[in-house]
Amino acid sequence: MTSIPDKRPPLAAWLVKSGAVVLRYLAIFVVAFTLFGVILWIAGKDPWLAIRDTLTYTLGSGRGLSEVVVKMTPLLLTALAVAVPSRVMLINIGSEGQLYMGACLGTWVALSFTGLPAWVMLPFMLFMGAVGGALWALVPAILRARGLVNETITTLLLNYVAPSLVTFFIYGPWRSPGNSFYPQTLDFVPAARLPLLGDTRIHLGLVVGLVMLGLYWLLMKYTRWGLEMRAIGGNAQAAKRSGIPVTTYLILALCIGGALAGVAGIAEVAGAHGRLRPGFSPGFGYTGFLINWLAGGHPLGILVMAFVVALITSGGDILQINQGLPFAVVDILLAITLFVVLARPALRLKGKRA
Repeated sequence: MTSIPDKRPPLAAWLVKSGAVVLRYLAIFVVAFTLFGVILWIAGKDPWLAIRDTLTYTLGSGRGLSEVVVKMTPLLLTALAVAVPSRVMLINIGSEGQLYMGACLGTWVALSFTGLPAWVMLPFMLFMGAVGGALWALVPAILRARGLVNETITTLLLNYVAPSLVTFFIYGPWRSPGNSFYPQTLDFVPAARLPLLGDTRIHLGLVVGLVMLGLYWLLMKYTRWGLEMRAIGGNAQAAKRSGIPVTTYLILALCIGGALAGVAGIAEVAGAHGRLRPGFSPGFGYTGFLINWLAGGHPLGILVMAFVVALITSGGDILQINQGLPFAVVDILLAITLFVVLARPALRLKGKRA
């Protein structure tokens, strides 16, 4: 059967397709919250009150919404850090370590070049953050390209090394002498702080994340590089026989992913904290991996799911206060969301067999 061509204008077709994507992910969100409510009801809690408190705290005020967006900012970049390598069938679990190394090199710029003006300092910090993340991904990329070690193992193991290196500098040469009980670096000079957007805590890192998301969409959809990356992801051997430099793409894709995670690290430090502290990331890299999995690498899906996950994690605090629930309920809700996504292909396959 031949398909009927879409005769709608390109903009209208894009809006319809984008709307369908948003509705699909929102439906996942609704189903997950419904199942979460059932679990709360079984535990003797009021599910309607819990969900109402969560949505009221996060979306019911400008301050709550801004906190959701602040949490969403690094998640956009860490999800992209996983999405780019996944296009060539690489699994980057190391965005947490790459994030830390990006924050480390960006902090070195902030503490070493305090006399620079902001228009030089901020791009320099972001660039070095990208370099730190890319260098941390380079060794796994080379080992994978040469067929020596799977990148899943090396990137994961390096996640445990990077925070230790950062902690060494915080407790050592970068330690602020005025904070003996809470080790951290000196406060960044104003020129090294990412500007805030309006009267909120939302910083310029959000703009950086949205720009990177748009570039990712353009790269994968409208460029030769995107076409060749999709070809490698579909069949690497066939792509190699067609003359595509598969080894080069494997290294570049993983390093670009590391660079994006590194930018997320320094943007979080320079935008939300103003100094480098141990454990400044509550697992942004791992959560970014989950977001990309939920979104299937789709740019609009990454944006929607990053917002949803940020909303869920932001609502965890109010559930502890009003419902007396442990913060672990956030992990339960995220797990339910993941199971709902995993169930969709299985249900579709079952329907085809029937």
